[in-house]
Amino acid sequence: MARTNFLTGFTLKPYEVSTTGQVLFTDGRTNSLMANQVTCEAYGYTYDKTTGTCRSFRFNTNLNRNINNINNKNNGAGNTTETGSNTIQINGANNTTRGFNNNCFINGSNNEIANGVNNATVLGVGGKASSNGEIAIGGGLKESELSSTTWSDRKVSVVNLSGLTEDNSATKLTVNGDGSYINVNLNSIVGFEIYITRFENGEGSSGVAGNYSYKNIKGVVQIDNAGAMAFVVGYTRNIGKIGVWATAAMIDTASSTPKITIQVSDRNNVTNIWSATVTLHELTSNITF
Repeated sequence: MARTNFLTGFTLKPYEVSTTGQVLFTDGRTNSLMANQVTCEAYGYTYDKTTGTCRSFRFNTNLNRNINNINNKNNGAGNTTETGSNTIQINGANNTTRGFNNNCFINGSNNEIANGVNNATVLGVGGKASSNGEIAIGGGLKESELSSTTWSDRKVSVVNLSGLTEDNSATKLTVNGDGSYINVNLNSIVGFEIYITRFENGEGSSGVAGNYSYKNIKGVVQIDNAGAMAFVVGYTRNIGKIGVWATAAMIDTASSTPKITIQVSDRNNVTNIWSATVTLHELTSNITF
């Protein structure tokens, strides 16, 4: 079991450590929550930026080949839960969780949840969840659309991003506030629509409790074979506010693997709580460009 006391200034504390070394947190009411990097490291654990998880130890698959996956429900044929898949429910056929997955749901066929992704849902046919907390809807199986050597993957997904700012520095929002970003694929076209709320909590000498701004951004990004991204913003609408408008934009996180997120900024001496819902329409091809 993890330690039980809250550290000063933190609203989460460790709740339990899974058999694969992942540390889950509680706020005293809800258990099995994910923590961001600052919270994870404050309690003395290691934050894995690749998977966006807090870890007590790194699970060694070579030494633990016989570990049993726990609390999984499999309703269908040809489904696979790879090592470290816990609390997984699958309805359908030929679906796969790639391991080190917790609290995930799949309904349909030929769907997949990537290694290390937690709290994800995949529906339909041929969908793949590649970010924590993602809801993905598959657009069908890979198929030969132009020739016998060409295929494409299609999906629609929804990801929630959140964060906190206290000054005017540019800040990247993260998936469910857990420190991770949205994973995307090489050789892909990703359309995105963002709805983002900025809320002032009254802290800071210039903040006014209850002031807010709410905006909608639509655009698309091309991601080439080297991971270079070309963003086009086609539509920005300021929907409503009390106070000022703030800055928000979808960006490349410049990670070793292609990831995107929303970068925000506002004024000094204002504490803002940010919440964004991002809908992604993604087409990935084996054509190199």
